[in-house]
Amino acid sequence: MKFGVCVATNINDWQLLVHAENQGFDHGWVPDSQMIWSDCYAVLALAAHHTSRIRLGTGVAIAGTRIAPVTAHSIASINRIAPGRVFLGIGTGHTAMRVMNFNPMKAPPFREYLRVVRALLDGDEVEFTLNGETRTIEIIHKELGFVDTEHRIPMYVAANGPLALRAAGEFGDGRVSGGSESADAFANSMARIGAGAARVGRSMDGFHTAELTYACILRPGETLASDRVIDTCGHMVASRLHGLWEAVQLRGEDIVPEDIRPVWEQYRDFVAGLNVPRERAGQVVHRGHCTYLLAEERRFVTPQMLRTTGALVGTPEEIMDMLRTKERNGLKEVILLQPMATARENLTDFRREIIDRF
Repeated sequence: MKFGVCVATNINDWQLLVHAENQGFDHGWVPDSQMIWSDCYAVLALAAHHTSRIRLGTGVAIAGTRIAPVTAHSIASINRIAPGRVFLGIGTGHTAMRVMNFNPMKAPPFREYLRVVRALLDGDEVEFTLNGETRTIEIIHKELGFVDTEHRIPMYVAANGPLALRAAGEFGDGRVSGGSESADAFANSMARIGAGAARVGRSMDGFHTAELTYACILRPGETLASDRVIDTCGHMVASRLHGLWEAVQLRGEDIVPEDIRPVWEQYRDFVAGLNVPRERAGQVVHRGHCTYLLAEERRFVTPQMLRTTGALVGTPEEIMDMLRTKERNGLKEVILLQPMATARENLTDFRREIIDRF
């Protein structure tokens, strides 16, 4: 099992990735969400220059906000600073697009985007279509050291839907899940990825699997309802509600799990009570997203929500059991996104209590 860190992308605190390296984490994932955080490539450049071991990459880059050649050249530029330590996480852009009140990129253009990026990162020529016109392109001047495509950059695809999962199998070196999956759901996802790989004759050997999650190690006397647990986990519980709200609006159907329906209905009514026009709702719903917990959203962080969202919350022994189960199911990495204010303390605790003993 690998252990990764996902950070709130903050140009003022790129040192958090140095801290993660010093604590023994394997991967540093830097999200790309232009309306709520700093630029991911600027943060990656600083972190790459000041680290020597930890692997660094986007967590994840957004296809809908940059054309494919720009994404390829940006991550290849970071690879020039930290050759062989860089990866590209890439997704359709649920938060980055929805916070602007647009929908994520659909699966067919996303598949095409992955094809172009992979070819460019491999140093190849590729046909690229822009504004309805197709041209053959490649990154030139590679020999002058502006970018590094000699040290291969793995591409990890954020995918949960069936078409994106197949595209991950066709072009990806790994897959990132936006949340915890049951054993059956994980197996179904891997089957779809395998079908995509088989379609183009690719092997699944070495295929990486990771999931974004969060953790809180219980101290003596604490429960899932304790204030410190809510402080540590609330930002992610709220973000799952933000995402669920957006998904319901997008699909126009009830997709809410029954075990969280009471909390969901309270949250839905809370958003409705804000009286924000739909075309502005994304700006409001995503405040605090994956960064901190709004005081007015604290009441939605319940023990049931923590259990349903798959949080790594429990005693050290309980969390290690959770991790061993995930590992047996085939998961190869957990990525922790801790609240910005206490990230260092949380990551240090996790290293001491979990990583050192796992």
